[in-house]
Amino acid sequence: MTGEVIAELEVGVTPARALEIFDALPAVGIEEMYGRWAGSESPTGNPLDGLLGAYGWHGKRFSSADGVAPLIFAHNGELFGVEPAVIPVRLALRFPRLAHHPAVVAAGRLCLPLLKTGRPKARLRMVVYRGVATATMIYDSQPINDHFRRLDADTLLGLMDLRGLSEPFFFLLRREISAR
Repeated sequence: MTGEVIAELEVGVTPARALEIFDALPAVGIEEMYGRWAGSESPTGNPLDGLLGAYGWHGKRFSSADGVAPLIFAHNGELFGVEPAVIPVRLALRFPRLAHHPAVVAAGRLCLPLLKTGRPKARLRMVVYRGVATATMIYDSQPINDHFRRLDADTLLGLMDLRGLSEPFFFLLRREISAR
């Protein structure tokens, strides 16, 4: 059953269906999050759909409850954390066609190495969201909380809750076994 749900999320679902799946999944503890996770988007028609992948998002790294790299990108074979404070999320929401434009994406990918950081930029806390206490990544510099639920031992469904965004943004995280 889980494989079918993951396949469904990968292809894309409505926001209502994504929430239905999310609500049916078990909570995740903070310690279960530790390690590096490869990310992929779950399309729901959100204005942010496709942006992370287009810009080279690789995933997230959780070293401790207070040591979180929320945005790991890949560039020229290198993985590195990016400073979330300078990511123009509000601008991307206001002008989604511009944010998805190939020239803007190409320029953004070239600039990513200038935004590198080795410092933690988020933290993990247990937060009650939609009636369930689950591991939640809280950004230091953006009004964003990523709530997690378990699809299987090494796969999570993430829900990005951004202040002002009418529908949440959904993504999958897969534990990188070699990066435990």
